Amino acid sequence: MQLKIKEMPVGNTTNEIKDKEQRRALNLWAKHGYIGSIIAGTGFGKSRCGVLAIGKLLQPKQRAILLVPTTQLQDQFAEEFKKWGYESILDKIEIVCYQSAHKYENEHYDIVVCDEIHLGLSPVYRQFFEKNTFDKLLCMTATVPEELEYAQYLFQLAPVRYKITLDECVDLGLVAPYEIYCVPVELNEEDQAMYKKANNKFVQAKYRIGGFNTFEDAKLILSKKIQGDAGAAKMFFDAIRERKQVVQHSTAKIDVAKQLIDKHNDSRILVFSGTNSFTSTMADALGGLAYHSGFSKARREKILDGFSKGSHRVLCSTKALNQGFNVPDASVGIIAGLDSKALPMIQRLGRLLRLHDNKIGKVYILYVKGSQEEKWLTNAIKPLTNVTWLDTSTGA
Repeated sequence: MQLKIKEMPVGNTTNEIKDKEQRRALNLWAKHGYIGSIIAGTGFGKSRCGVLAIGKLLQPKQRAILLVPTTQLQDQFAEEFKKWGYESILDKIEIVCYQSAHKYENEHYDIVVCDEIHLGLSPVYRQFFEKNTFDKLLCMTATVPEELEYAQYLFQLAPVRYKITLDECVDLGLVAPYEIYCVPVELNEEDQAMYKKANNKFVQAKYRIGGFNTFEDAKLILSKKIQGDAGAAKMFFDAIRERKQVVQHSTAKIDVAKQLIDKHNDSRILVFSGTNSFTSTMADALGGLAYHSGFSKARREKILDGFSKGSHRVLCSTKALNQGFNVPDASVGIIAGLDSKALPMIQRLGRLLRLHDNKIGKVYILYVKGSQEEKWLTNAIKPLTNVTWLDTSTGA
């Protein structure tokens, strides 16, 4: 079955290829009964796919719902419907956040579209799919969820019909090429002592719990699904948080970030931190703007507007820019806080790889050498190529 889609306005080869790939993705979804997932790297145009899925298929007197993770994306999708010529059907569509949608019961929708579906698969949020019915379901995200339970649930709910990686998007010319530099930093003496203390606690807890999969066993013990040392399980997770707190708040990262900003003195720069408090600290130290979930929606909009108008060339964020937001163009990224998952890394890269003539996105990932953060980084960049590990921070 073919889903007939009007081609996007084509003014260059990139738009032609992007249009072709988006139509191929939607036609594969249609071929499989309009139930499935599109897995595509940032810059592919998943938002347009969601708009077209509803815009082309929704009939009079039918109902559609679009699920998103944030209120900012609610507003952004409303603009996407206008952008692609479907403003007339907006009053027939509910655009709802997952944290509200899971409370719905006994509703029937002709079309359900889920953006950033990895954020809608928790046991609480998945209640939407279990308590309501639908005829057509399109789920979209940048990568398959790394949590096995979430991945299995998604495969059952909406099997993958189309998949394209970020590197494949680069090869097709849909997003800008990129260079990633992994930059080691050294903890100061105080932070080294704090990290060593937390790591010793981690090792002790792991020994007390025993077994080969301490993380899962500790979760099961705390949820009382299996018997075990509850004190050790709590100690285990406390130690993980404490280690992460130390590396994510390392002041050494501020010094290296300053050097990088001075080096790229004619570029617009995004800086990603691990916590809201460190994001604000980085913004103050770097002379940039802070943007995170601790601010009101109105304030965040004002901050982005200021960045887009050039009041500052450095924008510091935590996770608030990860999920599909339209960020004013920046070509340099500094990641000073990370975890082990590839998805946040790809989302952050996507903020920097919007295609422009001769643009190459440069991304510097600051990590504490010899710490757990180095292992997280190794895992997070597995799907990516063109990665260079530097020997020292001065090489950046």
